[in-house]
Amino acid sequence: MAEKPSNSASRSFFSISDAELYDWIVHERHVRREDVNQCVEISKQQKISLAQALLQKGVLPQEQIDRISRGYQAARALNIPGYEIIGLLGAGAMAMVFKARQTALDRVVAIKILPQKLSQNAEYLRMFKTEGRAAAKLNHPNIVQAIDVLEADGRYFFVMEYVEGHTLYDELEGGRVFKEAEALDVVLQVAEALEHAHTHGIIHRDVKPRNIMITEEGVCKLADMGLARVTQDQTGISAEKGRSIGTPYYMSPEQIVGGRVDYRVDIYGLGGTLYHLVTGRMPFVGKNEREIMEKHLHKPLTPPDHIRPELSNGLGEVVELMMAKVPDNRYGSVADLLVDLRAIRRGKPPLLAREKLSQASLEQLAAAEDGPMFSEPAEQTPTTKLPHGNTIAVILLIVLLFLSVVLNAYFIIFYV
Repeated sequence: MAEKPSNSASRSFFSISDAELYDWIVHERHVRREDVNQCVEISKQQKISLAQALLQKGVLPQEQIDRISRGYQAARALNIPGYEIIGLLGAGAMAMVFKARQTALDRVVAIKILPQKLSQNAEYLRMFKTEGRAAAKLNHPNIVQAIDVLEADGRYFFVMEYVEGHTLYDELEGGRVFKEAEALDVVLQVAEALEHAHTHGIIHRDVKPRNIMITEEGVCKLADMGLARVTQDQTGISAEKGRSIGTPYYMSPEQIVGGRVDYRVDIYGLGGTLYHLVTGRMPFVGKNEREIMEKHLHKPLTPPDHIRPELSNGLGEVVELMMAKVPDNRYGSVADLLVDLRAIRRGKPPLLAREKLSQASLEQLAAAEDGPMFSEPAEQTPTTKLPHGNTIAVILLIVLLFLSVVLNAYFIIFYV
């Protein structure tokens, strides 16, 4: 196994040392560790920088190395009173996140910094401050804890708990498909975090595997309140009217069309996450974001227990209700969802889901008596699992029609 580059390694034309680049790649887990170690050996043999070796082997594109390099340059130039920057943790569209030490308490923290160009943008600045206010209201073991919101020299900083671990996305990217009990243990923790947030009037709006951290002790923590919204923030809600806010793979239909959102968007996103955990694939995929969004809006969901028959019908029913396209057809609250999640974790049926799905099936059956029922066909799967939801209504309708024909024939033969 290759040794980690030393701090004395020369900086490349990207203005980042080999050690800094190595640390960032290992932390972010963007590439396989063996690929990075192979590039470390190449850099030693050819006497080139790690960045050049990564480019030579096609492990990382130049644009990504450029972004990492700019992040470290910004870190070295920062002067945040009371904090010492250690290194870059990540860089996104809204902010950069650094690992730092709070000198007064000698503890490691994470600091999210709004880029300077965005500090002049009133909308981004408002969202950044909203995140700080939202996170400050929350204190829960399954939520990344907010510590402080700072402003210095025209720059804005959000200090939060540093979580030693990895994201749920990392495990899925590594090819892991969760067993039902394992997935439920994860989702139960996140649901409890969401219940706490919703109780305090906070909607997360971007629940997905990348935003769920797993500590070294196996505790799940909901992270990144970057899209969080306080329900009373009418200014923010009005400003976002007609805009898609969220991540397409787990985004609810009402977010896609830019409609009014409430707590149920988080139930949908968590449902998409649970689906991914137990099937190993996202609920809907496509060639581009538009196609994925269209499927969220119109394509019926293939239940997870139809993809993996070893999963329980109860899990399939819960996911189907969580990801109902119409918000009123989902769980009314995370508290209700938790009742069913805990039930199926104990091997019991999800009574709330079955009651709501049965009611929806009867309503659809009644509507079908006034005319034919048309529905876009679901994906074909090689399974004989019992259907649920709309499919049950169709089967009941066919049975009733068949019985009607038989009774009519009987009457004609014996009484006419």
